[in-house]
Amino acid sequence: MSIRPILIHPDPRLKKRADEVTEFDDALCVLGDDMLDTMYDAPGIGLAAPQIGVMSRVFVMDCVKEEGEEPKPMVLVNPEITWTSDEMNTYDEGCLSIPEQYAEVDRPAEVKVTWQDVEGTQYEAQFDGLWATCVQHEIDHLDGKLFIDYLKPLKRQMITRKMQKLKREMARG
Repeated sequence: MSIRPILIHPDPRLKKRADEVTEFDDALCVLGDDMLDTMYDAPGIGLAAPQIGVMSRVFVMDCVKEEGEEPKPMVLVNPEITWTSDEMNTYDEGCLSIPEQYAEVDRPAEVKVTWQDVEGTQYEAQFDGLWATCVQHEIDHLDGKLFIDYLKPLKRQMITRKMQKLKREMARG
């Protein structure tokens, strides 16, 4: 298990649709473990494979934030939203690929999702609250969409410029 580098926006890979997973093998298990390690280390509550440069429809999440509460790490392969509530929720979202930038995004308050685990077993569950927001945010990543794409153009451009500056500073070391 290893911590992998997280891509910073703007990176063209973050704007591409990820490919369906068709092989459920040891490499997929390693990817899931590495992604969880990377997410917890960041620290974050969700991480999609494209954020570490892997163009597969895989993401991990764990929205348990209460001190002393048991973590609930999840690896979702080929996830798909099959139902969304009419009721909306607004969360101040952030992203590991857009560090230290947050903005309010409206999303359905509840969603039903189907997915497979790393062995290919099929699941379905309904998520609400922070879990619903996280699922939608991560599936957006798999479709090449970032939370800033929901913002007005001026705010989006301002954040993108900040990220370009951050990347230049990181490159200089």
